[in-house]
This record gives sequence, structure tokens and C-alpha cells, in this order.
Amino acid sequence: QVQLVESGGGLVQPGGSLRLSCAASGSVSRIVSMGWHRQAPGKQRELIAAISSAGTTNYANSVNGRFTISRHDGLSTVYLQIDSLKLEDTAVYYCNAKVETWKGRGLGTYRDEDVYWGEGTLVTVSA
Repeated sequence: QVQLVESGGGLVQPGGSLRLSCAASGSVSRIVSMGWHRQAPGKQRELIAAISSAGTTNYANSVNGRFTISRHDGLSTVYLQIDSLKLEDTAVYYCNAKVETWKGRGLGTYRDEDVYWGEGTLVTVSA
């Protein structure tokens, strides 16, 4: 299992910056990738960015260059840098981890990925 704890959220003025952190513990060596998502009030949770164990990054099409995902010590800690914050960036930001796991028995053993989520950290952008 993997435990994820986000931090770094808070109240920030428009135009400001924040760096969110997601610390992973447990079976960190089995983490295949980690991602940042957000959920604004009244909206569905959406993917912002993801980073693999190899360091490959992917961003949602809606991301316009203001978000940067990075990692430290493999995938033990993942960051999300948010610049030029806008009012519409107000949301709860969650990180998740896809963890390699093996299921089944004997010849029926197969590789799968379990997904773990943190509790989220609130980012409020307000003047």
C-alpha cells in the first residue's frame, strides 16, 4: 500500500505562485506514476499533470503552461508548481499514485495497477 499526503495549499492572491507537495510512503518502489488532479466547487475532478517513475511528464490539454510537475528522490515526493494563479484555480488539489501490483495465482498471475489518493489540499485564490 501507499500513503499520500498533500501540503502547500492556502490562500493566495491572483498572480501569485504556490508549490504543492505530495509525500508518498509505504511501497514507494512500486509506484509507476503520480499525478495531480483538482476539483473546483461544483465541478468534476480533473487531471492536471502526471509524472512517471522514469521522469516522463504529461499535462492535460487545458493546462496552459502555468503548471509544472516535478519529483524528488524518485517518486517519494512530487511537486506541482502553479504560477500566475487565477481565481478559477481555486480548488482542492489531490495527488494520486498508480502502484504496480500482482494479482491472481499461479499461471493466472497478472500485473495490475492500484490507484491511491491523498486527502487533498485546498488552494484558494482571492483578492
